[in-house]
Amino acid sequence: MLSKTKGMSRRGFVAGAIAATPALSMLSGATVVNAQGSRVLKARLQRDITILDPGYMVGGSEIAVQYTVMPRLAVVVKEGDTFTWAPSEYMASLTQDDPTTISFELKPGFMWTNGFGEFTAEDVKYSLDRMLVSDWKDKWLALDSVELTGKYSGKILLKHPSPAIWLVTIAAGAGCLVCKAATESVGGQYTTEIPATCGPFVIENWTPKQKITFARDPAWIGPEPEFDRVEYILVDDDTAAELAYEAGEVDITIVAVSSLPRYTENPPEGTKVTVAGHLQYAWVGMNTEHPKLQDIRVRQAIQQAVDVDSIVEAAYFGNAPKSNGIIPPGVFGSRSSAGFSRDVAAAKALVDDAGAAGLELELKTLNQQARIVAAQIIQANLAEIGITVKIIPLDSGPFWSLGRESKGDDWQDAQLWIMRFGGALDPADYFQWFTREQIGNWNWERWTTDEFNEIYAALAQESDDEKRLGMITRLQEIMDESAAYVWLQHEPEAFVHRDTIEPVIVPTGEFDFRRFGAA
Repeated sequence: MLSKTKGMSRRGFVAGAIAATPALSMLSGATVVNAQGSRVLKARLQRDITILDPGYMVGGSEIAVQYTVMPRLAVVVKEGDTFTWAPSEYMASLTQDDPTTISFELKPGFMWTNGFGEFTAEDVKYSLDRMLVSDWKDKWLALDSVELTGKYSGKILLKHPSPAIWLVTIAAGAGCLVCKAATESVGGQYTTEIPATCGPFVIENWTPKQKITFARDPAWIGPEPEFDRVEYILVDDDTAAELAYEAGEVDITIVAVSSLPRYTENPPEGTKVTVAGHLQYAWVGMNTEHPKLQDIRVRQAIQQAVDVDSIVEAAYFGNAPKSNGIIPPGVFGSRSSAGFSRDVAAAKALVDDAGAAGLELELKTLNQQARIVAAQIIQANLAEIGITVKIIPLDSGPFWSLGRESKGDDWQDAQLWIMRFGGALDPADYFQWFTREQIGNWNWERWTTDEFNEIYAALAQESDDEKRLGMITRLQEIMDESAAYVWLQHEPEAFVHRDTIEPVIVPTGEFDFRRFGAA
């Protein structure tokens, strides 16, 4: 039996190579205090919220908001070099009875806002049931049903063993729970106005394109947070955010990898650097259905022409580990080498063989310094083999709509792009966006095979590490063989913050404000 009560754990996932400053802890003491004597935390918000419903969110900042005001059954904690899970403050007990049965019991007395009553097991069942038909249903593929055994207790029944379900789902954004009565009162789904919250903070105010302000919930009966207020201030640009930090306008911000050496070697007074993880993965993607890229020889030539080492050094100052595949360092299944390497002569021969000399392509990327530098290197690399590349920088809105059919027809003209996703602590999480089902949504390469889909489906159910490693290795080989990807780097989630703050940042980069402490 796997049992966790009162924060104790018996099983975790090793994240060996993830270099993280110990941030998953709670301390007490002096914090940032304003003139009125309130303890106020000012944090940088990278992207404004669009949907706060856990079933339909985009992720990132929206997950951080949910962590602040909504309940979960479990949270991610760090024990030495191991990331694992622990019961949240709402739990009397949380136990894995066997590989397909999880038992839970809530503590009584936690109240929803806006008069919607007590947080009960019925809310847990409702929340998980609705996730099965949500945009994030892939996170809950293993869920069969939730059986209630009392007002505060129940059993989560799985279709099959799921090693990933704790860290990737239950303790993550897709594990945030909603109030049944409140959600039904607004039609079963919501966007930026949560009908009822249950946490140490409430959303006091949201000014679109400016900031979100959290204030204490006076009805909260759980552990008291370190701060009285949190101001989540929108600063889109990394350079502007760093200037805001140095001017004292924010107390914590993620920093561009290009700035990391400066903050590490010569930090401003009273500053610490925390690296939450290297779970980002970046690549050059190719639309395999576009007429200019349908010939696999052209895509293979691009794979072999791109100088990834130069991109890592010039665009990321050597601070982002070179990618050898989709799985980052420190996550089970990470490779020591990619399935292809730079070979300009071979790339040129492929272009000539395909009759593609003089080919003109468009490379679209977010308009960010590191991405532009990477794009310029790729442009020069492909020129060496007779391919002309036009770089098209885009703002976040147009870029993130580029390959999604629901956003218009831009996907038909997409050719090359520089993409970065964030992953989780279980390797199965990384492959979910590249399945057949995701074509037209997040599989912008529009590539798939039966073998890939079958192995991915089996991986989610396999608990034997040796078998899982074989599956993970083969999935990465298949992606290489498609010649739809050039793996670039695993950018660190690096943050600068006041040395009076002990931040809690999960390895995927989201703040957990309720667990922030004081150093």
